[in-house]
This record gives sequence, structure tokens and C-alpha cells, in this order.
Amino acid sequence: MALKMLGNMLRTTRTTSSLVVTRWKSSNTEKKLTVYDPYVTKPQKNKETYLEVIRMFEGQDIRRRGHVEFIYASLARMKEFGVEKDLEVYKALVDVLPKGKFIPTNIFQAEFLHYPKQQQCAVDLLEQMEDNSVMPDSEMEEMLMNIFGRRGIPLRKFWRMMYWMPKFKNLSPWYLPEHLPNDTMELAMLAIQRITSVDPDTKISIWQTEEIEASLDKTWIVSAQSRMQQVLLEEQPPDEPLAIKGPYSVYLRDQVVTYFILLGKIRPEHKDDKDLDDVSNIEKPPGIPGFIGKTTLPAVKCTVHEQDDGTIVAVCATGTSSRDSLLSWIRLLEKYGNPVLSDIPVIFTLIAPPADIAIQETQPAVTDDKETTKS
Repeated sequence: MALKMLGNMLRTTRTTSSLVVTRWKSSNTEKKLTVYDPYVTKPQKNKETYLEVIRMFEGQDIRRRGHVEFIYASLARMKEFGVEKDLEVYKALVDVLPKGKFIPTNIFQAEFLHYPKQQQCAVDLLEQMEDNSVMPDSEMEEMLMNIFGRRGIPLRKFWRMMYWMPKFKNLSPWYLPEHLPNDTMELAMLAIQRITSVDPDTKISIWQTEEIEASLDKTWIVSAQSRMQQVLLEEQPPDEPLAIKGPYSVYLRDQVVTYFILLGKIRPEHKDDKDLDDVSNIEKPPGIPGFIGKTTLPAVKCTVHEQDDGTIVAVCATGTSSRDSLLSWIRLLEKYGNPVLSDIPVIFTLIAPPADIAIQETQPAVTDDKETTKS
């Protein structure tokens, strides 16, 4: 009797559940989830409005439900508000995480990644700080310790950052200001200074193409040349043409500057036919410099400007990177200290012309996208 009653109850339950499913499938009502993005409603994209959104989220719910999704959404909006390099904003996002709940209480929780979603979120936040060269401080260490404890993965990530980031912060010998200038000409000056720092005697000049009457492109030119490069240019044979090569790219943090080089003759290869194993005629040792005898310099001495593919005699960056601005650069080099350029042909071998600007040709064009002109 009891088994029969149990079977009737199960049969009734199965019938009721099937009716519920059928009713749900036959219903035409649609339920949609409305996603509210508080960052879109802010007309001003700055640090104050960004921190205001974080404070609004903290005041909505004491338990901070959805804090991981909110932090990821906030990290994605940082560049839009211009706060991707602000340490205070990163601290405010870390402070969104609840305190004390994620601290492991035994060895198993500590070893098996207690609350992995929240720990990975904090690690991603620290990695974004590292990508933007934002160095944390001791206050953030205390915040991470209060949230995840001493055995948390985010705190280990913090300690590795504090070990490596100070080592790499001032490792580069080329100083850059904390905030790069917005002016493209100032950025070009910083880039040319970095490129030509191999020769301390390099002089950087700023010219305007308006000085050349035949110029079509009115822009600025940042040119760099040393006295040694002027001497190497004077030694250029008149029957061997110079070549303008580029554009090449140099990075100043997240900014890119294109530059061009003026390439001269290839340095002659030094051939030494001496047999090092021949001991029939051993020369007298030249002596120790400053003590005994005298020493002489080697017969062939190459400068830093003489490379395997040619001799770099000048470097420049222009406002438009066009062929007409490069032609004006050659004429300005001739005007300011390089009269030999009036007798040497110049070949333009641009990889891809950035601007379609017509130039005044003095010689017929050649094939293979190369133009020969005499300045």
C-alpha cells in the first residue's frame, strides 16, 4: 500500500513539472537583462568622474556584489578617462574588494588558490599597472595584505613588481620626461637626440622649409649632423650618389616618430694579407705607451658613422615625412655648411611614400620607384 501511494506521488510530481515546462515554452513573454554602464553617462571624461563612479558602486551595496566584473569594466575604461597612469585610481579599485573574506585560514586554502576569481582579478590589475609603468607603494601592500593575506598570489605579484620595477625604471640612458610633449616637433627633437647620442659632437638644428622658395610643403625639419659627418660628406666622390633611406620608426614610450637618414659611400673593406704564422721577420715590439718607445694608430680607423651598408652623413625628421620636405632638407643642408651637396646627386629610396606630394624634379625619374635629383 505504501509503495502504491509513493508511486502515485511521483507520477503527480512528474505531470506537474511537465506542465510547468510546457507553460514556460508556450509563453510569448521575453525577459531581457538591461545592462547599465555608469561610465557612459558621464559627460566629462576625467579623474574626478572616474572616482565618482567607484564611490557610487561602493555605496550601492555593502556586500559589494559584482565587484570583480566592476573592476574589469573599470580597467577597460581607464584609457578613455586618461587615468591609466594614476596610482590613486588603482588604489581606489583595489579598495573595492571586500576585506578579510578572501584570507586563507588553513594550509589547504593557501595552496589551492582560495577565491581564484578575485585573486586573478587583483593580479590582472597589478599587471595593467606594470604595463603602464605605474609603481605601487607600501599603502597598496597593506591593502592587498588586508584583502588576501600574506599567502595570497596578488601579494606575491606585488613583491616581484617592487623588486624588478625600480631596477628598470632608470635603466635607460636616454631620459624622457614623465609626460611627453604634445607638440610633434618637440617629440621629433627628443627622438633625434636619442638616435644621434652616439656622437656627442652632434648639432641639432630646426629649419623651416619656407626658406627654400621652390618648396611646396610648408613644414618644419629637425636635422642632426656632427662635424665628423661633415668631413665624411666632403670625402664623398662626386660620381657616387647619396641615398635618402627611410622612413624608420623610433618609439618614445607609446609615441612613434619617423626619421630618415642620408647615406653616403660604403667604407672600404680592410684587407690584411699578413701571415700570422710567419716568424721569419719578427718586428721589434713598439713598446709600452708612456714608458718605453712609442705606439702608432692602426692604418684603418672607422668612425661610428661608417657602417657596413654605408656612411651616415645626416639624420632628420620632418613634419610631414614627404618627399618634398626631404628635398628641402637636402637644400638646407647645402645652405648651412655642406656646399659639396651641389655637385653630388641624391637618390630618394623611400619604402612607402607617406604623402602624395609632387616634387620639383631636376633630372628624369628612374625605374623601381627611385628618383634622382641634384640639389
